[in-house]
Amino acid sequence: MTNQKNGVLRITLVRSTIGRPADQGRTVASLGLRKLNATVERPNNRSIRGMVTKIRHLVQVEELPAESDRADNGMSPQTVKKTRSGAKRRLADGE
Repeated sequence: MTNQKNGVLRITLVRSTIGRPADQGRTVASLGLRKLNATVERPNNRSIRGMVTKIRHLVQVEELPAESDRADNGMSPQTVKKTRSGAKRRLADGE
């Protein structure tokens, strides 16, 4: 089984681990989340999904397409800029 078609999960820590059981704090740390509102991208596989399921009340998850699918949409990371509202817009040649 290859992970190329599975895509990527963008995981954001939205709730604190203070007052939570220690195993939940360790799960958050093992995902690479250190601070509140920190975001990481991890491969979409069974082990990562299991960890996210365990702390689903602390995180927000976005499912992104695989790298090959993201390149096909015509918007490379160099041509996209996030605005203050979080929306994406295409950059003009001069920007």
